[in-house]
Amino acid sequence: MKKILLSLICMISLLGACQEHQSSITSKELSNNQIYLFYSNSCPHCHDAIAYLNKNYPDLKLNMENVSTQQGYELLFKCAEKFNLGNRIGTPLFCMGDKYIMGWSDNNAAQFEEYVKPYLNK
Repeated sequence: MKKILLSLICMISLLGACQEHQSSITSKELSNNQIYLFYSNSCPHCHDAIAYLNKNYPDLKLNMENVSTQQGYELLFKCAEKFNLGNRIGTPLFCMGDKYIMGWSDNNAAQFEEYVKPYLNK
């Protein structure tokens, strides 16, 4: 009987710890002082954007958020709300302070070059 009671107490404690961890993950907020890249593993444009960053900005500090995770998905929607994107959300999506870039092409790369300047000295 003691073993069953002890097992039950351990399971309840673990469940509580998991719920605490889960709520800390989902409560993450966007910071205006950081760059966020929301991406999907299956998105070819995301792969192009990441290759561009690796080539041109290998030391740039940014938060890469995979939209297939709960945290990435929730932060993606916080970014969409911030910029009033409605349901027109796609990846890659960069959130950079008061600016955003959605999609990736040569035009987006030029826009990124302009938007990244304040973050290069950090």
